[in-house]
Amino acid sequence: MSDTLTEVKAVEETVVEETPAAAEASAAPTKPVEATEAPKPEAPKAAEKPKAGRPKSTAKKTRTVELTLTVTASAEGEWQADLVHGTQRVVSGLVIPAIAVSKAAKELHEDIAEGIESVLEAARDQHRTRMEELEAELAKVKAQLAELSE
Repeated sequence: MSDTLTEVKAVEETVVEETPAAAEASAAPTKPVEATEAPKPEAPKAAEKPKAGRPKSTAKKTRTVELTLTVTASAEGEWQADLVHGTQRVVSGLVIPAIAVSKAAKELHEDIAEGIESVLEAARDQHRTRMEELEAELAKVKAQLAELSE
């Protein structure tokens, strides 16, 4: 920052020093002044070269990170997660418990929680039905075993 201030002061001093010389040259019209005779002021290099390209924006720049989390449920009610960062796969096929999915969905948003809960409820119904079928089959096998034991 101090370099910029020094450059500005140097430009101001040059202007002040040249002003009296320019006044003397204009006061003596009998002597023609050629462009080669007058000393050329040396401006700092920063003032000579304009910056190429776009001017810097004053807008606040926000860095964004692209993460894609995909949570899938199988027909058996098993949940898996895949995580992709940009185009790179970070996690693939990570088995996660259904309760963790339910809790995470509730933390994220009510609409997400409702969608996940409907899938979980369908899985619960499917498991209850399967459990009832297995209990009926178990009762049948117990009855057959009792007949053989008598």
